[in-house]
Amino acid sequence: MIVLLLLTLLASCRKSDYNLDGSFEVIRDLGFGTGTRTLKSDVPYLIEGLVFVNEGQELTIEPGTIVRFKSGQADKASALIVSRGGKIFAEGTSEKPIIFTAQADDLNGSVPLYAQGLWGGLIVLGHARINHPDGEAIIEGIPMSEPRAVFGGDYDDDNSGTIKYISIRHGGTNIGQGNEINGLTLGGVGSKTKIEFVEVISNKDDGVEIFGGTVNLRNILVSFCGDDAFDFDMGYRGKGQFWCAIQSQAGGDKLIEADGNSIEKHSLGFYTEAVLYNLSFVGKRDNSGDQLISFNTQAAASIHNSIMVNQDNGVLLEFSAFRQNSYTLWLDGKLNLTNNLFFNVNDDTPDGIFKVHGINGENTTDQESNFVNYFTNAANHISNPGFVTGQQGFWLNPVNSLAFEGFHQTDDTWFIQVPYKGAFYMENWADWTLLGQKGLLIID
Repeated sequence: MIVLLLLTLLASCRKSDYNLDGSFEVIRDLGFGTGTRTLKSDVPYLIEGLVFVNEGQELTIEPGTIVRFKSGQADKASALIVSRGGKIFAEGTSEKPIIFTAQADDLNGSVPLYAQGLWGGLIVLGHARINHPDGEAIIEGIPMSEPRAVFGGDYDDDNSGTIKYISIRHGGTNIGQGNEINGLTLGGVGSKTKIEFVEVISNKDDGVEIFGGTVNLRNILVSFCGDDAFDFDMGYRGKGQFWCAIQSQAGGDKLIEADGNSIEKHSLGFYTEAVLYNLSFVGKRDNSGDQLISFNTQAAASIHNSIMVNQDNGVLLEFSAFRQNSYTLWLDGKLNLTNNLFFNVNDDTPDGIFKVHGINGENTTDQESNFVNYFTNAANHISNPGFVTGQQGFWLNPVNSLAFEGFHQTDDTWFIQVPYKGAFYMENWADWTLLGQKGLLIID
């Protein structure tokens, strides 16, 4: 009798998670998560509060589904979180993308293009390794008291599902003490997770932030975010190709911020060390002093065959005379920047684009001279790619001959070999996005 009573109570609680509120089917989390279920394209959904896909649950979202999120700050914030052991299968198409947006968005101009911070974001957590002394951590943007917000583990090939053709709009609400939620947050996500064709537009914090793990991302468009376009930390070791980041004059910090960890965390034996090909980055060039890319403490990456334009400063390495740092990772061959094209960055000279900064005020004259010499030796160039950027839109089809010669080749079969630098040439793989649909991203 007691077991039957508990099952009845559980069923009633789960039913109460989903209530019609006006024209929406409201999804709330009473501790049971979403359950294993499918969100249908013909049903308007509203997520209220923090809703989890719990361990062992699978959330499927049909192509063309619109998921809105209730507005609110602090403990009223709304977000969708896929916990460790949970899975999401959000597989839209170019004709029927899945859209995550604010409750007030009627998709017809009710929310301005640059509006930020109207809801939280999408967070996916996994069991892949992170560079943290405990081997796991609580993801930022979620209260520390929430046990379902833990990420990290021992399985680099962990699988959290598939995210494809999804547009994440107007997120980044503040949950307290200046802690905003990123558009797409990936914590300890493994390499068997598939993420491609994702748009993050007008998020108040970072567009995409990745904490450790080995997840790979292809065909990603981040635009008009309030902080960094992409941010790596805690030993992220994944791959990326065909990434485009565009800043607005209204704000934004770096196009990539790559962070390492403190000296005791370095003992785990791996670094933030992403491998990236075919980036197109457009900064805002507003005299704020922002960089295209900064490598901090023990962070590295290999960036090849990319085009980066319109920023006050270029690539910054941090140097320390006392501990492992990004400069020494470059010396060790773990940080590489080859066959890239820069334009309208600082004073358009190698020593204006490649910089080294002493963490503790060290004189870095010799280190910077070495890094500047590397600029040309690694087949980087300074030349106008032919991009047209401004209020009328972004034409990012390169016309400069340097965009079609001198490529860094790889034997890694995950990467698609293409005969051009940058994220686009002729084919507009982002025409399905909000930016593409508004005619503001032009590739022809």
